[in-house]
Amino acid sequence: MSQLTRIEDIRNFSIIAHIDHGKSTIADRILELTEAISQREKREQVLDNMDLEREKGITIKSKAVRLLYKAANGRQYIFNLIDTPGHVDFSYEVSRSLAACEGALMVVDAAQGVQAQTISNVQMALENRLTIIPVINKIDLPTADPEKVSKEIKKIKGLENSPIFLASAKDGTGIREILEAIVRYIPFPEGKIEKPLQALIFDSIYNSYQGSVVYLRIVNGIVKPGMKIQTMSNKNNYEVSEVGIFTPKRKKVEQLFAGEVGYLTAGFKDITLTKVGDTITNAEHPAVQQLPGYKKVTPVVFCSFYPVENDDYPNLKYALEKLSLNDSAISYLPENSPALGFGFRCGFLGLLHMEIIQERLEREYKIQLIATTPSVLYRVHLKNKQVMEINNPSSLPEPNLIEFIEEPFIELTLISPSQFLGGMMELLQDRRGEFKNLEYLDKDRARLLYHLPLNEIMLDFYDRIKSVSKGYASIDYRLLGYQESALIKVDLLVNEDVVDNLSFIAHKDKAYDRARKLVDNLKTVIPRQLFEVPIQARINHKIIARSTVRAMKKNVLAKCYGGDITRKRKLLEKQKAGKKRMKRIGKVEIPQEAFMSILKID
Repeated sequence: MSQLTRIEDIRNFSIIAHIDHGKSTIADRILELTEAISQREKREQVLDNMDLEREKGITIKSKAVRLLYKAANGRQYIFNLIDTPGHVDFSYEVSRSLAACEGALMVVDAAQGVQAQTISNVQMALENRLTIIPVINKIDLPTADPEKVSKEIKKIKGLENSPIFLASAKDGTGIREILEAIVRYIPFPEGKIEKPLQALIFDSIYNSYQGSVVYLRIVNGIVKPGMKIQTMSNKNNYEVSEVGIFTPKRKKVEQLFAGEVGYLTAGFKDITLTKVGDTITNAEHPAVQQLPGYKKVTPVVFCSFYPVENDDYPNLKYALEKLSLNDSAISYLPENSPALGFGFRCGFLGLLHMEIIQERLEREYKIQLIATTPSVLYRVHLKNKQVMEINNPSSLPEPNLIEFIEEPFIELTLISPSQFLGGMMELLQDRRGEFKNLEYLDKDRARLLYHLPLNEIMLDFYDRIKSVSKGYASIDYRLLGYQESALIKVDLLVNEDVVDNLSFIAHKDKAYDRARKLVDNLKTVIPRQLFEVPIQARINHKIIARSTVRAMKKNVLAKCYGGDITRKRKLLEKQKAGKKRMKRIGKVEIPQEAFMSILKID
């Protein structure tokens, strides 16, 4: 340990905020003010280094960076900043980052005020016993109202007496005051250098030359190259080959000690053995107990991925292994479909999470994918008293074996301008929502609380919320548990063959409408054949909706000019018999648009 650096001079903090409240821009200004990046490296969203993050303007992965800051008191401090995502689907990333910190900056937009995800992240930070510094950003906007937003922040439980800082990340106003507040209010780490090594793995990436590169928060002790270490969950021993910090690029250092955040490589060749939340200790003088890890994350949205080319199946398996190392919230199991071949049934934390993973697989690993209809995890209670958990409609047993079905319910918090409340309540009522509470935050904004099935927010829900509220509403949700519902399975048949991957489970009151819209949608995306293709929806072996893709016409009379009408009739009869035979043996190829059309049902 350098003589100049003491554990008292370290500050570990995260930035938490609702999506699009300027969190990444504040991180950029902090990096500039602490001179972590040169004028040449300067760009927007420095820490968002994934193309997807920059395109969508959102943070997907937490990023760690080490900064040096000379405070007004003349002392130099080490800041370890961990940037976090703002979308509800990535709240697991936030929880992991918060476990590696002692404090957090809570950023709130001066025009939009406190949003649903802000409150959720604050509760998570308080559960981790973090010191929270509220920051009101974008005070330079013409619509900014810092006074009103300050009152909203003071209403949040746990922040009643917190000092509030004003900033404009765009022009750099208030950034130095925020850095001074970090020094003053966020406590230094409590770890001891003399104790046996305890280091928490809070993230990891795969490097084809070095194996797994694990991101660590050192809680106690010291780690350096050449040292023998042990992963406490599986008692495997390794030798450390490199330790380093993020500046924001990776930079080797001689050692990492208690309170510091950095990375470590030790020839972890089996990527499944470096689990996020595991504790690393000294193999020769191990710690007595593991650090409290992270609670096991439960996927709530399930979908199947199949490679367009069957030869890409091994590549897809390898890609999912590597992605799950970087994002432990993904679960996946091999699956086989008669229509689509070999693939994987994958679990995600939400629809955006699913969309991001699909895009990463296609971009980073160059695999063309077919994604099936997303669904949730159902609990099926059978008449023989057994309970099955299914996430795929094709696994649902026959109706005569089922006693009842349970589905996951959520508590949805919605913050919206008061003028849109009527439309919001109508939409939530339509989605089987049960009203719980309405609270006015001020004269212009209200908070709604509803209980509703998770399945109801799977299809176009976010788009409808944004449409009804003209983009001003924000939502957050948490899982409540399972409740009994009147659910039925709807089978989709194309040319009288059941297509398992298009089948879905729906509430009995909504099944007919969804089936009707889906068969009409499929009619427009399934290509025309030389024979008629019936598209049918079926419940319990009874057809409830049907559309027909008309056959392409071939003009068999083109060469038949003149002569008796019976000649033409003979040719038409011959064509009719041929079409009947084709219909009996003809196969229909179903394009990817057909599987996605189920998401576009209004």
